[in-house]
Amino acid sequence: MKRFYSVVEISPANGITLDGRVVRTPGKAELILPSAAFAERVAAEWQAQEERIDPRTMPLTGLANAAIDFVLPDTAAFAAPIAAYGETELLCYRAGDPPELVARQKEVWDPLLAWGRARYDVAFVQVTGIMHQPQPAETVKRLASALNGFGPFALAALAPVVTIGGSLIIGLALAEGSLDPQEAFDAAHLDELWQAEQWGEDDFALEARAAHRRDFLCGCDVLNLVRD
Repeated sequence: MKRFYSVVEISPANGITLDGRVVRTPGKAELILPSAAFAERVAAEWQAQEERIDPRTMPLTGLANAAIDFVLPDTAAFAAPIAAYGETELLCYRAGDPPELVARQKEVWDPLLAWGRARYDVAFVQVTGIMHQPQPAETVKRLASALNGFGPFALAALAPVVTIGGSLIIGLALAEGSLDPQEAFDAAHLDELWQAEQWGEDDFALEARAAHRRDFLCGCDVLNLVRD
């Protein structure tokens, strides 16, 4: 739609107003952010809109809307499919060859699994190949319980991080500030990036990865905002 407002402001409750009118989510709830810093970033997205409002340029607003409309009503139900990634943890599936790829996975992924073991007192089963290997039931349970303390905004942010990356451990490490976002994205896409180094890649692959990176880093951004 066309931009219909001139002044973007932040209310005392960390809501957003446009010419004094409260911004609401698609579900008609008032858009209230969990911190002043988060509210400032969302307000900046609204202020940056030009003649027409383009939701694609407002990713923080989109995640905030999702947190309020979809996560807040039932956080446990929203967390369940995120927790399920603990059963198919990406970092546990290793290549058998070539040796260079095996070595790179070990170099990048082993420290992340070590962090998960130490942080949650869990064990992981590593396999060679892509055939499904169940993780220990206690591991799956403890990783799932780690999500219990996450609020709706953190869960909304964690969803793209975990689903794009395929790793619950990477998502949890990011949520706790133990991992750099760009390093996390590269770790989750290690195999894809390695293949690109060897054989090159086409424009479609580059475009797809760029889109994934934007969504992944936006999720990381929100995790930082709600943690701080």
